Amino acid sequence: MTFFKRVLSTIVGIFIFILLCFLFIMVIGAAFGSSSKDQVIVKNNTILELKLDFPIQDYAAKTKIKDFPMLNDNQEIGLLSIINAINYAAEDDKIKGISIDNNFIDAGISQTKAIRDALLEFKKSGKFITSYADIYTQKDYYLNSVADSIYLNPAGVLEFKGLSTERLYFKDFQEKTGVKMEVIRLGKYKSAVEPYLENEMSEANREQIKVYLNGLWNVMTQEISESRNTTVANLNTIADNLDTRNANKAIASKLIDKVAYYDQYVNDLAALTNTDADDLEKISIKKYSSTVSKKRILNKSKNKIAIIYAEGEIIYGEGDEDFVGQGTINKALKKAREDDKIKSIVLRINSPGGSALASELIWREIELTKAVKPVIVSMGNLAASGGYYIACNANKIIAEPTTITGSIGVFGVLPNINKLANTMGINAQQVKTNKNTIMYSPFQPLDETQRTFIKESVSDIYELFTTRVANGRGMTQTAVKAIGQGRVWTGTDALKNGLVDELGGLDLAIKYAAEVAKIEDYKIREYPVFETNLEDMLSKFGLVKAKEVILKEELGEANYKLLKQIKSQTQKKGIQLLFPFSTEIN
Repeated sequence: MTFFKRVLSTIVGIFIFILLCFLFIMVIGAAFGSSSKDQVIVKNNTILELKLDFPIQDYAAKTKIKDFPMLNDNQEIGLLSIINAINYAAEDDKIKGISIDNNFIDAGISQTKAIRDALLEFKKSGKFITSYADIYTQKDYYLNSVADSIYLNPAGVLEFKGLSTERLYFKDFQEKTGVKMEVIRLGKYKSAVEPYLENEMSEANREQIKVYLNGLWNVMTQEISESRNTTVANLNTIADNLDTRNANKAIASKLIDKVAYYDQYVNDLAALTNTDADDLEKISIKKYSSTVSKKRILNKSKNKIAIIYAEGEIIYGEGDEDFVGQGTINKALKKAREDDKIKSIVLRINSPGGSALASELIWREIELTKAVKPVIVSMGNLAASGGYYIACNANKIIAEPTTITGSIGVFGVLPNINKLANTMGINAQQVKTNKNTIMYSPFQPLDETQRTFIKESVSDIYELFTTRVANGRGMTQTAVKAIGQGRVWTGTDALKNGLVDELGGLDLAIKYAAEVAKIEDYKIREYPVFETNLEDMLSKFGLVKAKEVILKEELGEANYKLLKQIKSQTQKKGIQLLFPFSTEIN
């Protein structure tokens, strides 16, 4: 037995020694990581390759590795990094043009529009933009339609059919399983809980979905029509008839310019740069962005503008890269508020909302902050419900035309398994000292007294929510309730009804933040900064698989998304201010 113990201890010792050596090598590598060998060099006559097949977040969250600060090196790029790279390329003599290449873009419509707007600005430089794809998804084509020449593989497909979304309803399912959701809501459009109450979509919900889908589609078709020199009516006819479902139909519809294989496309790129195809110089947007970010670091200005990202569902607690918590957001606001070099703050919101309490706590921190320096809100894909709550008191609110916002309403949901428990032979018994000691049990039906108390709480929060909006937007509470009721609006409609001040992207918000701070030269500082641990760090090197990676591999992407939704439900505490339905648009 002693022999085996010694062997085991030797093996463990060797493993620890190898791990320490590996960490030492990484530290040395990080220390000398800026050597010329690792530097990205942009050669003359280079094409910037815009391949956006990675998840595009507003914020590629900065992380610090606990106990190993020398290894901090965030390689991901966010939306602002992409836009900055495109803007910089317009002035870079070494960049001759942009090639948009086989994207399957993983971004929201507002993020896609922001990149598209940057490409339109790039075209003013006189440099070319071309695009190629085997398959254009509808969102891909919206982006690619800015190109001077659009190529499609002879066996390829261009998806152009209009927008849609789908909801599942669970009323009968609840009756059959005995698992019921007890619902209290305020706002006839607050339809996040509608699937638990009905078997089909209400007219109010259908109305708001149709309005906002049409609003998004109108923006997309209007901009495509301008780039392709056609009419919106013609585009709708093409969509209705699916007139781009193969390459021949796509070119006949004049939505693409050339049917070609990729090697032929490369030859045409070479001709545009007066080089041979074998000598064609290309640089990816990720690599080019890293060179741009290094040049931005050289800016010696003492003035700073902070961008604080609130991206994800709002939960009560600390928050992380996936969830907005009052912990991390309020720390970032306080840090930016107390830093004399930071002259103004942009709060970038991309959130469907969530916890009412967390939203109120963030609202309060914004109140404290804007008393010291201006806070400008920039809305991304959506800033709805709790996402609008934390925006409403800013000095100025800027939204994209395609931003989904509003949803000023409140709901509470309590799971009830009384029927299932009875079926399974489970009988819950309670002992209590006072009448209302047990406010709610999932094993007992919700009685009228309990329902009255909960409804009172929901009503109180709705009154507080609408008061916050009224005070922040200079409106009466009656006017807020008239456009509230849980209804969602596009940015275009939100501008008309007073929920936002101006239409534009993150770049406009930054520009305005500089103007109100009366500064011309400044650096950008992005918050919050998250911490990671050794396990997560090693997983990036393939030595340890993160649990998320394992789950994705075992469950598949679709099932993993479902699991994340279930996890999100378990994170909910208290009454919710949440966007009324899934934002997945097809």
